[in-house]
Amino acid sequence: NYTEEEESANTEPEKENGVYVLTDDNFNSFIEDKEVVLLEFYAPWCGHCKSFAPTYEKIAQALEGKVPVCKIDATESKDLGSRYGVTGYPTVKILKKVDGEHQAIAYDGARSEEAVVAKVMELSDPDWKPPPEAVLTLTTANFDKIVNNADIILVEFYAPWCGHCKKLAPEYEAAAQELQKRVPPIPLAKVDATEESSLGTRFDVSGYPTLKLFRRGRAYEYGGGRDKPGIVNYMLEQSQPPSTSVGSVKSMRNILHHSSDVTIVGCFAGNEDSNLEIYQDAGNSLRSEYTFHHTFEADVMTEIGCQSGEIVLFHPERFHSKYEKKSYKYAVSASTKKEDLGKFYSAHSVPLVGQRTKDNKDKRYGKRPLVVVYYGVDFSFDYRKATQVWRNKVLEVANDLRKVNFAIANEDDFPEELKRVGLEDSPEEINVIAYDDDDRKFPMEPNDEFDAEALREFVDEFLAGKLKPKIKSAPKPKKNNGPVKVVVGDTFNELVLGKKNVLIEFYAPWCGHCKKLEPVFKKLGKKLKGNDKVVIAKMDATANDIPHSAYKAEGFPTLYWAPEGDKDHPVKYDGGRELDDLVKYVNEKTAVKDEL
Repeated sequence: NYTEEEESANTEPEKENGVYVLTDDNFNSFIEDKEVVLLEFYAPWCGHCKSFAPTYEKIAQALEGKVPVCKIDATESKDLGSRYGVTGYPTVKILKKVDGEHQAIAYDGARSEEAVVAKVMELSDPDWKPPPEAVLTLTTANFDKIVNNADIILVEFYAPWCGHCKKLAPEYEAAAQELQKRVPPIPLAKVDATEESSLGTRFDVSGYPTLKLFRRGRAYEYGGGRDKPGIVNYMLEQSQPPSTSVGSVKSMRNILHHSSDVTIVGCFAGNEDSNLEIYQDAGNSLRSEYTFHHTFEADVMTEIGCQSGEIVLFHPERFHSKYEKKSYKYAVSASTKKEDLGKFYSAHSVPLVGQRTKDNKDKRYGKRPLVVVYYGVDFSFDYRKATQVWRNKVLEVANDLRKVNFAIANEDDFPEELKRVGLEDSPEEINVIAYDDDDRKFPMEPNDEFDAEALREFVDEFLAGKLKPKIKSAPKPKKNNGPVKVVVGDTFNELVLGKKNVLIEFYAPWCGHCKKLEPVFKKLGKKLKGNDKVVIAKMDATANDIPHSAYKAEGFPTLYWAPEGDKDHPVKYDGGRELDDLVKYVNEKTAVKDEL
């Protein structure tokens, strides 16, 4: 006699228009004896999936009696979606049994009946063998030889047991297959860091998977995506030189005239100049931060007032003022390190009053205190004069208060920032927000007489601590006696920055991972209710400001341990999300044994 679960597993899956409907429960038993299986992972709400459905049903008819055609609702069968690294819909994969094990082959071809059927029939051939793995396998024995001789190579440090590594593997291989077709090919490689531990130690590998980009043996941080398109696009971009050559005075003038961000130009004797290598090395590390150019031409160097061996950093023409230099020079020598150039660029990358945009707000305007003046910033021909009139008023104050960072910003780029402090319906043309070291927000009361003196008075009061921050906060709960304390913006200081240890979760109501964690977190709160050394708390980070800069919710859920006596240095929790993981972590932090 079968149990209900076993009966379900041994029942032939139902069909919808010739397509088998598979789930987490019936998947393994169904595919077990199949040589080839066609799978579509879909979401019920996905428009592309709905458009593909009629074609997929025709594919099922064409393959009837040859290869089973199946579909999986990945929003319901989440284990299968995770198992096969599904990150978008629809995702089509072909399972092929190789040496007794099913291997998932991603289908990246056209979504036509003819193309899919042809690919499935190709894989159904008993003599079909998977193509050679495009990802190179590196060991201690061959690492230096391969990596040191590669102009560019991406290396993944992985652990065989790592779930994230398994999820990355098919995307990484697919990217390697694509990139090996390029001229010249761009290699991708992998290192089993559990076997080659010396390599992991040598390159500071502390988690899996860790990806590092190498250029002739020099390691750089990887900043791309973890799917095939993300890896391919990043590596193609990185394969280009970090700096473009400027061959004429006309080109140089054109670059500087149209620039809206800092422009960096290196002056060198030629391609063999050792200083150029130093410049390019730094450029490879910072190519996402700055725009780099170089020149070997004497007339271009004369135009920009530069000699061979010097680097010049230019502020955009629109941000020139009588209060500051228009450019800054750095003389490169054999002892110059890329870190030296990085510090030079950073020190001079922001003009006295530049424009804060969605693209540069983090890389240029992360320093605090910061005063942002919001209005209709527009540097096009018809509006640039009016834009500069208001900017000049800000410049007067910025010049006198150099310890504060100032910027202008187009109000249409930052409606959410204005809304968070109640300025979304401000009747005034100019609005101002000051940000302190904890990133708290201090809005200036709308003033129809905005000028330099009004701004100066506001900033002086801000620096003197006479203003109250505007904190976005959901209503304080009337009762808060549950196992997980509810924190809002107005109660953050009281509940999180108080005397006790706090484990706090920052979540978003729409976040699937947060919903999955919710019952676990509640059980944790119940289990530790008798532990008077710790508070388990949660905060909706979409409805509340976090009034402390050390606590950042850049993804959801984000968990922090706020230790008693050191609330300014919380520890971000990156461990497992099962109940036992969390209980063990809290008990280790509080040095209290679990007696329950």
